[in-house]
Order: sequence, then structure tokens, then C-alpha cells
Amino acid sequence: MEKSEFRVLIKHYFLRKKTITETKAKLDKYYGDSAPSISMVKKWFTEFRCGRTSTEDAERPGRLVEVSSPKTIKKIHDMVLADRRLKVQEIVEAVGISHGSVVSILNDHLGMRNLSARWVPRLLTVDHKRNRVTTSQEGLGCLIAIRRSFCAVL
Repeated sequence: MEKSEFRVLIKHYFLRKKTITETKAKLDKYYGDSAPSISMVKKWFTEFRCGRTSTEDAERPGRLVEVSSPKTIKKIHDMVLADRRLKVQEIVEAVGISHGSVVSILNDHLGMRNLSARWVPRLLTVDHKRNRVTTSQEGLGCLIAIRRSFCAVL
């Protein structure tokens, strides 16, 4: 049985002018191990005595648990794609969320890691790998050509 259903039963016994021990005994008789504890029954009797009528959980103030909304993730992704040398602190200041949340979004949601001061995808596609190989070969070819021309001058 749900917590809210037990609260309704406790309220029912409260309104019928039963005592806390009578209420606990009835709940134990019918629900056994799943019945709420005596301290919980006392807590709800106190709440009802103070004028509470609702058996639902009260609203709790505070910050939202989930800051990694799709909107935030997209904003961070766009920023990183625009400048891969972006620092986490710069993202924190731009988006307005904590350092840990930004790192979590980059690592867990976007699958990126910081490599040589650049944010790169963790798992490269075949096209990405091919592009890296051709770029590296072109750079190596330029380096060899420069070395040959340097040796020819000497």
C-alpha cells in the first residue's frame, strides 16, 4: 500500500477519535509488516491535531534537481562546437550553472572529453577517423617537404 493511502487511513482513525495505539494496532492487524511505524502514526496525528487536512506531501522549496535540461545541453553543445578550445569556467559563466554540472553535461550527455585543451567526441565515427588520418598525412607530407628543402639549402 502507498504512503498516501496509509495517511488516509490514519486520518480516518483520527477523525473517528481513535487513539494512536488503537490506530497502530488496527494497521498492524490488517497490513502487518507494511504498516507504518508508531512514530509515523504519532507524527500524522500531531499534524491533524494542528489543523492539517491534506494527506499529500507538502511542496518543498529549493532548487530544481535537474539542471541538465535539453535546452541547456543544446546551448553548451553549440558553444563547444563553435570553439573547441573553450574552458569549462567560460561555459560556467556563460550558462550560469555549476562547474560540476557543466563537466557532467560534457562527459555524460555529450560524450566529450578534454584532449590537448580541446573538447572532442569520445567515440569517433568512421568519417571523423578518416578525416584525422588524411589531415595527419597532409601535415606529415608538409613536414617532410620542409625538411627536404631545408637539407637542400645546407
